[in-house]
Amino acid sequence: MKLNQILTILDEMAPLAYAEDFDNVGLLVGNQNEDVTGILVCHDALETVIDEAISKKCNLVVCFHPILFSGIKKITGKNYVERAILKAIKNDIAIYAIHTALDNHKKGVNKILCDSLGLTNTRILIPKRNFIKKLVTYTLPENATELRNALFDAGAGKIGNYEDCSFNSKGIGTYMGNEDSNPEVGSRFEFVENEEIKIEVTFEKHLEAKILKALFKHHVYEEVAYEIYALENQHQNIGLGMIGEFEKPITEQELLALTKHNLQCGGIRHSALTGKVIRKVAVLGGSGSYAINNAIASGADAYITADLKYHQFYEAENKLLLADIGHFESERFTKNYIVDYLKEKITNFAIILSEENTNPVQYF
Repeated sequence: MKLNQILTILDEMAPLAYAEDFDNVGLLVGNQNEDVTGILVCHDALETVIDEAISKKCNLVVCFHPILFSGIKKITGKNYVERAILKAIKNDIAIYAIHTALDNHKKGVNKILCDSLGLTNTRILIPKRNFIKKLVTYTLPENATELRNALFDAGAGKIGNYEDCSFNSKGIGTYMGNEDSNPEVGSRFEFVENEEIKIEVTFEKHLEAKILKALFKHHVYEEVAYEIYALENQHQNIGLGMIGEFEKPITEQELLALTKHNLQCGGIRHSALTGKVIRKVAVLGGSGSYAINNAIASGADAYITADLKYHQFYEAENKLLLADIGHFESERFTKNYIVDYLKEKITNFAIILSEENTNPVQYF
């Protein structure tokens, strides 16, 4: 199986367009035209993981965190990043990173975290902005159904839990062609007034090229009239963090014990107990200090994340319980999700969960 075929499947699982601008996701090392002999899925593509891939005859490592995050000018093996990259290149091993592409997915890191805690009725904590666009076009009534369906097939018209969404209205279009025209209705130099259907659909911005290709291919007019707008609407199914609820409220001590057990935490740092019962919980896998106010505004009774600094615990202001469970721990089961997804999409192919524990934080 070619690497580029697997890249398509990985992008279906966690579209790279969902990733944050600061991130470095996708194929970091490797030639996408190479054949893949096996896939090793890990949390961090360290040198020990590359060794594991070699021993298990896997020439593709799919990692959560990108081993190459910021730019480097030399690869001499002087640090853990360069050693891993050198060994991967020397042994023809490709590396693919997912990171915030899966952080922002509605079934990704934070949904996995919610499921691990038993939270239901989940929704995105910080919906992504500036990600939705709108296409408006005009066509003949007899072309409207074909054109709409082509736009839907290209990914347009998806809103929340609904798809094939559009708004259609009737109107009168006018035009007159010049000597180089070839009008679908009327003839050159003839002023035409014709009934048309106005079609409006929204789409995720990274699909624009695909949407326009479908528009031009299935539209009957020689010159296609269309408009594209950037919308300020939030995307309710893409974004960072998640908030969910317990079916029955529990105490703060019970929440901390449940979290420690289910996520196998070495320890949990938390703010002062509020004495309130816990029903609604906000989560954000990885470093989530920037979302404390979002968690408070959402009405959460507790906020579970990682990498909180000393003064940030004060920001709880007795409005909710802050719990720092550890960066690795908050993303612990992400690689399991990736393995399960790939095994469902690719059968009769070696997809292996790494046995290496790459958590750099140890507990005494």
